[in-house]
Amino acid sequence: MQTQSLEVFVAVARGKSFTRAARSLGYTQSAVSRQIAVLEKDLGADLFDRLPRGVELTEQGRALLPHAEAMLDRLHTAQRDLDSLRDIGGGRLRVGAFPTAVAALVPRALAAFRTAYPQAELSLVEGLTPHLLDRLAAGEADLAVVSAPPDRPLDATRFDLHHLLDEQLLVAVPPGHPLADRHTVRLADLAGDPFIAGSATAEETLLRATLPSGFRPRIDIVAAEWTGKLGCVAAGLGVALVPALAVRATPADLVLLRLHPDDASARRIFAATARRPTPTVVHMLSLLRQIAATV
Repeated sequence: MQTQSLEVFVAVARGKSFTRAARSLGYTQSAVSRQIAVLEKDLGADLFDRLPRGVELTEQGRALLPHAEAMLDRLHTAQRDLDSLRDIGGGRLRVGAFPTAVAALVPRALAAFRTAYPQAELSLVEGLTPHLLDRLAAGEADLAVVSAPPDRPLDATRFDLHHLLDEQLLVAVPPGHPLADRHTVRLADLAGDPFIAGSATAEETLLRATLPSGFRPRIDIVAAEWTGKLGCVAAGLGVALVPALAVRATPADLVLLRLHPDDASARRIFAATARRPTPTVVHMLSLLRQIAATV
């Protein structure tokens, strides 16, 4: 059975006419008739009833059609994947990531990708998870590294979510803090400390997913960027929760403490992709998983 015969069969079945199929495929009508005759002989079945005007599928033709469409679809997908794989070196990869993932995880994966494919066109956009998922849905990104707190899972109906790691939160305190020599602290121990946060409302920050019941931090200083938050902590203006992925960007003039297991809360980190990622995206996923395993 030849692929060309299946393509002709599907075209005739959809157009219900040898003439329309010939026109859509760029063949002569006699060529279409020959292809169908060969296919019917190979299968030992009549696939079409020839009518005064056009054709109709026989019972055997109706049985064959979904299989022919599925086989052609798989062949076309295989060709696209091979073309994409061949073109990785000269293609493009657009990655989105939330801020702390840009501190180490994503840049290291992109660097490994560039080492393997130095001619590839790479781009990285930093943003918050909802914005990144919107870009992915709009076709403006090929892959997005996103996060979700334990009580707010991401919508997995629009994308494929590939789990990379669960990220713990640490507490940053200035070197002279009374608890700076501890390895583990409870948030209740910090009840008297002002917190440096990205919003004056704890519900809109990392704190929301971590605070134990009844604990309400005092937020005196709001700093949206991590450099500002950690600079304020180092200056002794308060304490801050720091995601583990941001540790690489943490200055040396402050102390990071672990939270007690009863207070610790892990963010789930995913790579979000379209339902059928290209080989380029699949390769980047593999690199992200390798780097995530070392973080």
